[in-house]
Amino acid sequence: MKDIILDIKDLNIHFFTEDGIVEAVNGLNINIKKGETLGLVGETGAGKTTTALSVLDLVPMPPGRVMSGEITLDGIDIINASEKEMEKIRGKIVSMIFQDPMTALNPVIKVIDQISEAIIIHQDLNKEKAEEKAIEMLELVGIPRDRRNEYPHQFSGGMKQRVIIAIALSCSPKLLIADEPTTALDVTIQAQVLKLMKELKDKFEMSMIMITHDLGVVVEVCDYVAIMYAGRIVEQGSLEDIFRRTKHPYTEGLFNSIPNIDNRKEKLKPIKGLMSDPYDLPKGCNFCDRCDYVMRICEEVAPEKIFFSDEHFVECHLYSKDQSYNLSDHDL
Repeated sequence: MKDIILDIKDLNIHFFTEDGIVEAVNGLNINIKKGETLGLVGETGAGKTTTALSVLDLVPMPPGRVMSGEITLDGIDIINASEKEMEKIRGKIVSMIFQDPMTALNPVIKVIDQISEAIIIHQDLNKEKAEEKAIEMLELVGIPRDRRNEYPHQFSGGMKQRVIIAIALSCSPKLLIADEPTTALDVTIQAQVLKLMKELKDKFEMSMIMITHDLGVVVEVCDYVAIMYAGRIVEQGSLEDIFRRTKHPYTEGLFNSIPNIDNRKEKLKPIKGLMSDPYDLPKGCNFCDRCDYVMRICEEVAPEKIFFSDEHFVECHLYSKDQSYNLSDHDL
């Protein structure tokens, strides 16, 4: 356990609304070792961002509530930590790059002041020393020091994202959570930002959670992959396990939705239907109403974890003792 920076056990998060209870995260288990990158993959509404916010104790309460489970970050019990303790943890031990660089920065504060703020709080430096460190961080992410006194609206989308990365890394956190950091950027800027994040992760020897629905991003950045559907991890393993030894029908559906550049005449095979209603999840497998391999047991009984190795598991009835299915392999 010494090498594990984040350990989440049986996490359940619900949102209580006027329309009913949204079961956003259901029995989630994740652990990340020092220096590793985990890709958290799934479609919109799967519970990825809610999971990330729970690590920083930022799930909006109300309407959200952590119903049960454990979150241990660098040996600290996050669930039972006070707000004062969390203020010391956020930015210093864990930082987050939010999804939209256009709205993540304060529009009326200079970028150098936004970076300096975290440095002053966590590193006990005076304003002058903090600004020196902030300038170093700007240059580290490729922004010239002569732009330090500019405001966010004077930067392009890609440059804003670099500023956010500079803020997130300013206090050398042990864990970085990146919530779809390239979604709002064009393709060429995406590649630059991903390259920068990989280089800085190695430089600071951090662990990272990369939240995305883009499997191309996963290949570029991640060591391990967790496929999330309707609040549950339905398949998890190494990069090679997920891409070459695909097991879960949902994971297979994600790969079938990617265009094949070697065979442009091949038609995409989208996953039918929509994600299960979070107000009324199925009694059995959450994916049963969209699955091409559905059986009667899938509608009645929630599947248990089936392990293929210490790292690779799937929640699916296809691999119970009386079944012997194998889904197609995929090339990295």
